[in-house]
Amino acid sequence: MSPFLRTQASGLKRFHGGVKPSHAKGTKNLSVVEMPIPKQVIIPMGQHIGAPCVPIVKPGDQVKKGQVIGTSEAFVSAPIHASTSGKVKAVGPFVGATGARMTAVTIDCDGEDVWDETITPPTVTCRDEFIAAIQQSGLVGLGGAGFPTHVKLRAPKDHPFEILVINAAECEPYLTVDYRAMLDNTDNLLAGIAAVTKYLDIPRVVIGTEDNKKDAVTKLLQALRSEAGDAINADVEIMALPSRYPQGAEKTLIYAATGRRVPAGGLPANVGCVVMNVTSVAFVGDYLRTGHPLVAKNITVDGDIIAHPQNIRAVIGTPIKDIVEFCGGLTGEPSKILMGGPMMGLAISSLDQPILKNNNGLLFFSERMVNNGPETDCIRCGRCSQHCPMNLLPKRIMDTVKFQKYAALSATGVMNCIECGSCAYECPAHIPLVQYMKLSKDFIKKGKR
Repeated sequence: MSPFLRTQASGLKRFHGGVKPSHAKGTKNLSVVEMPIPKQVIIPMGQHIGAPCVPIVKPGDQVKKGQVIGTSEAFVSAPIHASTSGKVKAVGPFVGATGARMTAVTIDCDGEDVWDETITPPTVTCRDEFIAAIQQSGLVGLGGAGFPTHVKLRAPKDHPFEILVINAAECEPYLTVDYRAMLDNTDNLLAGIAAVTKYLDIPRVVIGTEDNKKDAVTKLLQALRSEAGDAINADVEIMALPSRYPQGAEKTLIYAATGRRVPAGGLPANVGCVVMNVTSVAFVGDYLRTGHPLVAKNITVDGDIIAHPQNIRAVIGTPIKDIVEFCGGLTGEPSKILMGGPMMGLAISSLDQPILKNNNGLLFFSERMVNNGPETDCIRCGRCSQHCPMNLLPKRIMDTVKFQKYAALSATGVMNCIECGSCAYECPAHIPLVQYMKLSKDFIKKGKR
């Protein structure tokens, strides 16, 4: 079946709520630039959801690019590789950007960037070999979540995958690396689609993007209708969804693109879907061809005080201060620095932090750009609930935790919150609603009564 394009006019589903922040995609026309290898990389052993890795190198060891330096016997984990060649300077305690304590391997780079000569393309002939190869690659969700991909690709026996949903929405403002992947890395993307659908026996593919990415949609359609697209033995649809945040959230994307609703507390597999970020799929195509594990990351560097906003490719573990220097430095005093997008990104205070596998953006904002209005009393306008894509009542959840009614938290449905920030974005009282959602979830997980 030939690939085709569907738009809102052709009957796509619309999720509840959401917001429309300014796109601010100022770097969308800038291809990814390779950043020089830094003098030193800091590679934390916890770069994914699940169990952290244990270092298998020691100070003084010489390592090569792509060499495994951290492993774990846990199922939900992913190996970590040296992102360049050099000498291990230290293996010791490290405090991540979230405040989490872990171990990190610090490597003094030799500047040669020499690959481990034992690396070869993996031999893949069946489903089990494919999933094992993905595990060995160190791939985690590159859209921000950081969930080990090999775990996601294991379909439950009673819920075989029916649809591969490729998340190409990139609905966060400023970020454009997924858009560039669709334009500049099309061959690897198609190879990745062919491999995932072949080895997991998935008959249908839906590429969900937003209608503000017309160039990418056109490029993908042309590629899918070419000889390269013939290698994909599945029906492929490109869905140009309305530009509305959080269009790229897993559950909202599945509903918008397929009409299927993931049940509360459920997973995409419960409705026959597996969701992969578009850059993750492109990585699969490249990995099967080269055998090169995940050692570098494409990142949008933007904001009103970065001298030269651009899309860069940097090795994992590169200190943020080196990236700032490569982009011309800061033109003013930063009021907020974000790893990720402005809606769900993590605010950090130190430029010494390294970039990780799941980082897709670095944003630098002056005080003028940051909404730092004082928090005031709720005026009960209802905008938080009107814009919640999960149909929750954020104000009620906030009150439940503020008044310490912990036993009632589960009934609020807060565990379905995707922490997208739509409620806080719309709140005229500047109430940090997302923080209350996170706190509520934490209380439930800890069994607080």
